[in-house]
Amino acid sequence: MRRIISPLSDFLHRESSSGLVLLFAAFCGMVVANSPLSDRYFSTLELGFEIEVGIFYLKLSMLKFINYALMTLFFFVVGLEIKRELTSGHLATFRKAVIPFVAAVGGMALPAGIYLLIAGREAPNGWGVPVATDIALAVGLLAIIGNSVAPALRTFLLGLAVIDDIGAILIIAFIYSTGVKVSWLAASALTVLAILLVKKIGAQSTYIYIFFGVLLWYGLYRTGIHPTLAGVLLGMMTPNTPKIGHHFVDAEDNSLSVIEWLELKIHPWSSFVIIPLFAFANTGVVITLSSLRDSLSSPIAWGIFFGLVVGKPLGILSAVLIAKRLNIGDLPEGSGKTDIVATGSAAGIGFTVAIFIANLAFTDEAQQDLAVISVIVASLVSGLISWIIFMVLKKKKSLQR
Repeated sequence: MRRIISPLSDFLHRESSSGLVLLFAAFCGMVVANSPLSDRYFSTLELGFEIEVGIFYLKLSMLKFINYALMTLFFFVVGLEIKRELTSGHLATFRKAVIPFVAAVGGMALPAGIYLLIAGREAPNGWGVPVATDIALAVGLLAIIGNSVAPALRTFLLGLAVIDDIGAILIIAFIYSTGVKVSWLAASALTVLAILLVKKIGAQSTYIYIFFGVLLWYGLYRTGIHPTLAGVLLGMMTPNTPKIGHHFVDAEDNSLSVIEWLELKIHPWSSFVIIPLFAFANTGVVITLSSLRDSLSSPIAWGIFFGLVVGKPLGILSAVLIAKRLNIGDLPEGSGKTDIVATGSAAGIGFTVAIFIANLAFTDEAQQDLAVISVIVASLVSGLISWIIFMVLKKKKSLQR
């Protein structure tokens, strides 16, 4: 039996569907954290273990196991998608990549600038929070809106979000890694070289790569660099070559690559198990009248809010218009400036990666809670603005007909 698949369509469909599960999990996390089960919820997340044998040392709470270990699989899928887009997808040529690239840069730079302008004196480390885009929710929103969105805009948003992820990964690696230990960094580099050597000699066993992947994760954990980056590195090193010995048929080009096969196997677990679990564990913020008042008066909260709601769409639109004026790219086919603003607002849905960065940027729990609340509110407002603009455009086009 041969199963016919469409890797890109399947990827987008899973992202769209998982967005609803993600929102439900986040809602449940907030409800439980503000219910009589609150103490048990937080105490369970604090449960953990500590192992020390010789040079081997590992200490993880339940929350860190989710954020450090399970999220590595999420970032592995991110790395796979980045590699696929760069080698054979929407970012494979300069002409295809230039508009999403400049849009992503604008969509990261302006939110960071707005945050620093508002909250730079109080908490400058938080500038990385509003730069992130949640692919699942952004793509899911455009899927829900349906035919009102030009097909080229979906492609544009996917490319933009992938480059956005690269930017977020670099920020995590170089800005929010502390106390880097050179000896373990060298060990991690040697592990990467070992993986490249094993790949060069043509090793096919999945277990070999899992073994070295675990070594890389542990090396980064001891280095001081966030260990989830091991997932990104492994995804980027995965060869985009035909997969041998499977029962799938690629409807797009009749050739299923190793990357597409791995996405097929792992992406459902990432989208429907790991990310909802992350959302449930990380959105559990106790909301009181006092915390709401603090949010309304906090430069951190407003910096993140305006960075995502205002900075994202304006940064993306400005960058695209500059690229067009310089004649290095064009607006996505079938779209105008308003469509770009609407798509930019969809990109303002930060959520998963924004919350992830917030937990790294702030060490104070009160500031973390403020940041999480602001990310959630800003993501909801951004999504609502995007939906309203697209609905207005749809009505305008129907009246013109």
